[in-house]
Amino acid sequence: MELNFDDVTRYGALLIEGSIFTVVVCVAAGLVGLCLAILFAEGQRRAARALRILIRAYVEFIRNTPFIVQLFFIFFGLPSAGVKIDANTAAFLALTLNVSAYFTEIVRGALETTPKGQYEAGAALGLRPRQVFFHVVLRPALAKVWPALVSQFTLVFLGSAAMSQISAEDLTFAGQFIQSRTFRAFEVYIVVTLIYAGLALAIRSLLLLSGGRLFPWLRGAR
Repeated sequence: MELNFDDVTRYGALLIEGSIFTVVVCVAAGLVGLCLAILFAEGQRRAARALRILIRAYVEFIRNTPFIVQLFFIFFGLPSAGVKIDANTAAFLALTLNVSAYFTEIVRGALETTPKGQYEAGAALGLRPRQVFFHVVLRPALAKVWPALVSQFTLVFLGSAAMSQISAEDLTFAGQFIQSRTFRAFEVYIVVTLIYAGLALAIRSLLLLSGGRLFPWLRGAR
């Protein structure tokens, strides 16, 4: 099938829109997931036993089931229980739940290796327990595992291509739509693959750079 300039422009715009949607949803899910991970990680260490068991069960369930099954459950399963969610919202929710489980284990490991002396030092300075946690304990802990968090987020970003299976309007969905109209599968998916690779490398670099600004002592470690 021959493509004219208008076709190339229209399909190019679809790829750009799909790329923007993919990045926005993944970044939003990553931010919310990190906040949840911090709560869950600290909950696993200090909450009541029943709550610790629930958090652990959630983490293990998410980490031991395929992302696409989680996605299908939210988009196709929940409506059977009376909870209707559109494709884009379902994609965001599934990504958030998925990334938060993996982040929880990373953050928990960092918190558990924090020396007790840091808690004592913060208390000796007259800081409240919440201030000690956020300023004395959490920040150094995140600094230690920041590269691991970035790597895990990159994997989640690449796995987000499964969103297209519920018609969420991501980059893969745009590629599938263009291929169905042009019948140029090789060319279309080469372009989509290159876009994913470029976005993944750019996001990874930006996150590592932001880590160097948030945690200055990381600069010398890389």
